[in-house]
Amino acid sequence: MKRAVVTGAGGFIGSHLVRFLKQKGYYVRGIDINRPEFSKTAADEFIVADLRNQRAANKAIVKADELYMLAANVGGVGFIHSVHAQIAHDNVLINTNTLEVAKIQRIPRIFFSSTACIYPIELQQDVANGGLKEKDAYPAHPDSMYGWEKLFTENLCLSYGIDHNMNVRIARFHNIYGPESTFQGGREKSPAALCRKVALAKDNGVIEIWGDGKQTRSYCYIDDCCKGIYRLIQSSCNQPLNIGSDRLVSINDLADMISHIANKKLRKHHNTSMPQGVRGRNSDNSLAKNVLGWEASVSLEDGLTKTYQWIRRQLQNQRRKDKNPA
Repeated sequence: MKRAVVTGAGGFIGSHLVRFLKQKGYYVRGIDINRPEFSKTAADEFIVADLRNQRAANKAIVKADELYMLAANVGGVGFIHSVHAQIAHDNVLINTNTLEVAKIQRIPRIFFSSTACIYPIELQQDVANGGLKEKDAYPAHPDSMYGWEKLFTENLCLSYGIDHNMNVRIARFHNIYGPESTFQGGREKSPAALCRKVALAKDNGVIEIWGDGKQTRSYCYIDDCCKGIYRLIQSSCNQPLNIGSDRLVSINDLADMISHIANKKLRKHHNTSMPQGVRGRNSDNSLAKNVLGWEASVSLEDGLTKTYQWIRRQLQNQRRKDKNPA
């Protein structure tokens, strides 16, 4: 039985990945500062630990066949454009501590979760973005401190690989979404935020859109993401790879799709004073397809339907609890 350690196992992608690895027959140790918010962990053992602390990391991260580095202080566009030093401070500590333990433990295979936010602002000014290729990362000019921190850690991982003969695999995630993602509180990303707004709105009502709604993104469903992660860590690819979808949609169109799923007619109020990020961000997945034989297969409609239905149920459960407190 293979053994895996997953940091960030209490988060959205991490908790899904733990479940995915268990289905593959792994023994999984999950590590996070918090347990999963929406479901019981599938991990064989779950360690509550703050990986910003080197002693905690030394104790929590044990010898395994594979290490998946997903722990991070992160949120949606509103969070990463309002919190800068804390993100960089926390994530650099988490990742340097984790890599140092991986080196000492001689873990054979390591995966690091990077982000499309590492790409230069200048290449993301067109709403018809044809797709960001991995080679586009340099000259570097990310649009946020979160992007800079991730780009730094990519290079740190590659340096550990060179200096200490470590097999490190890096994926640049492009807007991963799905059930059990944060959908309220300020850290939610656009699909979850819009699903919440649509679910709460009355038919013929109004929902708020950040920015003019013409900004574009591509979205990758969580199941496809887990499959991509797994193929990458098993591969011999030692360069960063995009994990995402190449289907570009505007935020306005995304809101319309969710409204259609909810069977509601809704008007949009565009709040241009709120953060909206870059104008156009799309994923070119040619390299992942050629190297891994991987591409996203879950349609945006199907993924959004599952996500919307899950968020609607969560909100309904909240209302019931509010009406009938224990």
